[in-house]
Amino acid sequence: MASTDMTNETSIQAPPRKRRYAMRRVFEYPIIPVLLLLPMVVCGLFGPWIWPHDPTAINFTVRQTPPVWLEGGEWRYFLGTDQFGRDLLSRLIEGARIALIVSTVTVTTAAIIGTAVGMLAGYYGGIVDTILMRIVDVKMSIPPVLLTILIGAVLGGGLTTILVAIILVFWADYARVIRGETLALKSRGFVQLARVANASDWRIFTRHLLPNLLPTCIVLITLQFGAALVIEAAITFIGLGIQPPASAWGLLVADGRAYLTSAWWIPTFAGMAIALTALGANLLGDWLRDYFDPRLKKR
Repeated sequence: MASTDMTNETSIQAPPRKRRYAMRRVFEYPIIPVLLLLPMVVCGLFGPWIWPHDPTAINFTVRQTPPVWLEGGEWRYFLGTDQFGRDLLSRLIEGARIALIVSTVTVTTAAIIGTAVGMLAGYYGGIVDTILMRIVDVKMSIPPVLLTILIGAVLGGGLTTILVAIILVFWADYARVIRGETLALKSRGFVQLARVANASDWRIFTRHLLPNLLPTCIVLITLQFGAALVIEAAITFIGLGIQPPASAWGLLVADGRAYLTSAWWIPTFAGMAIALTALGANLLGDWLRDYFDPRLKKR
């Protein structure tokens, strides 16, 4: 009887143990962030080959067709159509391409500029540090929305406005963080030995400082990828970003806000795409931050 009771107790405790193991595996690897980001990456890379219809083709005979699971929906327009009869799924896929391009280009460019400024300020110090950091302080004192409006007034609406605005918003964040990391690294033994060996500043930057700064840069890039996506959608929403008839998630939300009561699916799916993709980028950034933290690896 005792053996039978122990067997039953083990069988009862096994499923919870398996569930705990499965949950630990989920959080040990970035499964959820990857699943949230995968649709944007796939649609962004292979959009023209996978969208079912031309995202700019107008067909008033099927305007405001609801999604397939609602009454009046059609399988050929799985997520419905907008006020001009354009397939919403195709426009979301095209919007993913724009979001992927804008976020990747702006965040990478801002990272390059900010990392270079931060390394120069932290390594040389003195007057170089003072001048560069005062420029960073001036930039940080300007609200991002005001900066975007000023750039839009100068350049006009369009893709150029989005790229310039996001780069100018983000580069100073990299500069501040990388400067602090560089200040800590330049006093380390391997940098001092490189100086004693008469290594050039360029060699010290590329062989000793930059490899140790890359984990921090990768985490910042991932965290700001989602922020760039949201800013791109916000700029487009206020009319300074992507212009019709192009497809962009922010543009779909802006165009569909007048149809919330009659065709709620027009802005809703685009808003969900923005929110879920930004969430995935933030979760991936959090995971990378924990992954590169040596204090957590020791636990």
